[in-house]
Amino acid sequence: MELSEIFYSLQGESSYAGLPCIFVRLAGCNLRCTYCDTKYAYEPEFTLSVEGIIKEVEKYYPVKLVEITGGEPLLQKESVELMKLLVKKEYTVLLETNNSISLKDVPDQVIKIIDFKTPSSGVCNSILWDNIKYFNDHDELKFVIANRQDFDWALGIIQKYDLQKYQILFSPVHKKLDKKILAKWILETGLPIRLNIQLNKVIWGDIRGA
Repeated sequence: MELSEIFYSLQGESSYAGLPCIFVRLAGCNLRCTYCDTKYAYEPEFTLSVEGIIKEVEKYYPVKLVEITGGEPLLQKESVELMKLLVKKEYTVLLETNNSISLKDVPDQVIKIIDFKTPSSGVCNSILWDNIKYFNDHDELKFVIANRQDFDWALGIIQKYDLQKYQILFSPVHKKLDKKILAKWILETGLPIRLNIQLNKVIWGDIRGA
């Protein structure tokens, strides 16, 4: 498999934020979001077999939380095998995906963090709406918000597709939308939306592998 990095840090986002986590960042992405903060993952830096990745992950025992991220992990078909093996080894597996590739083959035990690309991303038309039928109750839906248009669009999508039963994450674009403003907007709705701040950037700033 083609990889960008494997590292150990605190989980920065989702409802698992703050927990020790092993990150497996696969290389390659089919989208070019305007606000992308992992452009270095577009091209691979090294390769490992699925078994080789498992060995690297196991070095961080007793940590049993692992995130498969990218880039876009599902571009590599072996990512499904990797997830299946991690689940078999009793890891809690998070998958961060850009929602442009079918989720059909992702194991049910995997917690999918599904990114709905907002208008400011420039790739809003990439969303694979058919994926909604593969959502599980434990999955989390992420909306990256740059402005009020993104915010209102996201609320409309949640209502249109009846997504309220899932964990909803609203993330301000780093250094573009003040988190206080997004917090105010969320409070005004009264909806169970989680303000999803990149904890890793709060703690360590814009550094890689943290």
